[in-house]
Amino acid sequence: MEHHVIQYLSLIMVIITLVMLASKLKIAYPIVLVIGGLAISLIPGLPVIEINPELIFIIFLPPLLYEAAWYTSWKDFWKWRRVITSFAFLIVILTSFVVALVSSSIIPGFTMALGFLLGGIVSPPDAVSASAVLKNVKVPKRLSAILEGESLMNDASSLIVFRFALVAVDTGRFVFHEAALSFVVVIVMGILTGILIGMIYFAVHKWLPTTTNMDIVLSLTAPYVMYIAAEAFHFSGVLAVVSGGLFLSARSHLFLNHRSRYQGSNVWSTLGFVLNGLVFMLIGLELPVIVNQLGPVSLGEAIKYGLLISLVLIVTRLLSTFGASYFTVFISRYIKTADSRPGLKGPFLLGWAGMRGVVSLAAALSIPLLLTDKITPFPQRNLILFITFMVILVTLVLQGLTLPLMIRWVKMPDPDIRLSTEEQELMIRKKLAGHTLQFLNEQHPEISQTNKTLLQLRSRYERENLYNAEHLIEPEHEDFRRVYLEILEQQRKLLHELDRSTDTDEEIIRRHQSLLDLEEEKLRLKFEA
Repeated sequence: MEHHVIQYLSLIMVIITLVMLASKLKIAYPIVLVIGGLAISLIPGLPVIEINPELIFIIFLPPLLYEAAWYTSWKDFWKWRRVITSFAFLIVILTSFVVALVSSSIIPGFTMALGFLLGGIVSPPDAVSASAVLKNVKVPKRLSAILEGESLMNDASSLIVFRFALVAVDTGRFVFHEAALSFVVVIVMGILTGILIGMIYFAVHKWLPTTTNMDIVLSLTAPYVMYIAAEAFHFSGVLAVVSGGLFLSARSHLFLNHRSRYQGSNVWSTLGFVLNGLVFMLIGLELPVIVNQLGPVSLGEAIKYGLLISLVLIVTRLLSTFGASYFTVFISRYIKTADSRPGLKGPFLLGWAGMRGVVSLAAALSIPLLLTDKITPFPQRNLILFITFMVILVTLVLQGLTLPLMIRWVKMPDPDIRLSTEEQELMIRKKLAGHTLQFLNEQHPEISQTNKTLLQLRSRYERENLYNAEHLIEPEHEDFRRVYLEILEQQRKLLHELDRSTDTDEEIIRRHQSLLDLEEEKLRLKFEA
C-alpha cells in the first residue's frame, strides 16, 4: 500500500513539472504528459504501471465528465444541438463502420465484429486534449462550443457501439433491429437517470440545511452516483453524468450560495487538474505493458496497422465535417439552422481537432482476456490495444501540435461576436449599475439618501453607470490597478505582522486574508478580462 502511495505521489510531482514545461513551451499539456510518460516508461529498472480499466471508468471518468458538463454553456449547447448531435452520434457510428471495413480488409484474422469493436474504441475525440490546445490560441466561439458539446456526448455513443460489438464478437450474432432499439433505450434512459438523480440532489441542496463543505462533498459524490446508478441498469453512465451535470449547473444559482459556488469552483478546478494529469501520464506509461502483450504480431506490423487506422480516422473525420457543412447548406432551405452558410474553414478545424484520449485506452483495456466460455482467448485483444495506443499517440501529437498552426493559417473570423470583450464588459457593468440604482430608488428611496454607507454605494454605481468606452483604456485605470494591488500586498504584510501578536485571533486574520484575496480576484477580473 505504501509503495503505491509513494508511486502516485511521485507521478503527481512529475506531472506538475511537465505541465510547467508545457506552459513554458506553450504546448498543450496532454501532449507533453503523454510524451513524458512514454519517455519515463523507457527508463530501465522502473516499476511497470498497469492501468486498471475499472479505475478509469469508475474513478476518473465520472468527475471529468461532470466538471466538463458543469462548465459547458447550455445556451451554446442548445444553439448548436444539431451539429453536436450529428458529430457525437452519426459521425461516431460512421467512423466505427469505416474502421470496421478497413481493419477487416487489411488485418489478418480481423472480422467485421472485431472491426466495429476497434471502431467503437477509437472513434470518439477527447475533450480535454482539444480544450487544452484551444486555450493557447484564439478560436471562434462556435468551434469551442461544438467541440465541448460533442465531447460530452460522443463517449456515450462510442461506448455503446463498443458494448454491442463486444457481444457480437463473443456470441457470433448481431441483430440490427435489436441493437438499434437497445441503442435508443440506453441513450434515453441514461439521460433520464441523470436528470432524475440531479433532481434529487437539487432537492437535498435546496431544502436541507447543508453547509458549504457539505455542498462541495455532495457535488463530488453526484457524478459517481449518476454513473453507477445508470450502469447498474445497463444504461449509459456517461450520458447520465452529462445530463445530470447540465441540469444542476443550469440551476446552481437556485440552490448554492456564493461561498459554495466560489469554494466549490476551486475544489473542482484542482481535482480536474490532478485527474487529467494522471490519466494522460498513465497513457504514456502504459507502452511497455502493451508492447509486451503483442504476442505473435511483430512490432513493425503493429505500428503499420496503427498508423493506417490513424490515417483512416483523420481522413474520415475531415470528410465527415465537410459533409456536415454541405448538408447544413442543403437542409437550411427547409428548416432553420444556427448557420446556413458554415463554409469550409470551420469544418476543417473541427475535423482536425479529433485527438483521441483516455476513454479510448480505457475501453481497449476493458476488453476481457477470455470469451464467456472462460477458455477461448479473446481474439486480437493485444493488437487492438496496441492500435489504440498508436491512434492516441499519433492524433494527440500530430494534430495537437499542428492545430494551433492550422488555426492561425486558416484565419477564420468569429462570426458570432458582435461586440468586443471590452464592449461587453462595459455594457454589463452599466446595466448592473443602472438596475441597482433603479432598485434603490424604487424600493429604498429614503434610506438610500440618508444612510452614509448606502450613499457611498450609490455614488459608486452612479460612476459605473456613466462609464463610457474611453474609461476602459484610460491610463489612470492602469495606475489605479497597479497601486491598488500594491495596497493589497501591504495590507497582507500588516496582517502577517498582526498575526504574530498574541492579542489577535488567527481565525479572524485568515478571514481578512480571504477578503483581500477575493478583492484582488475582483480587481483582476475587472481590469484584465
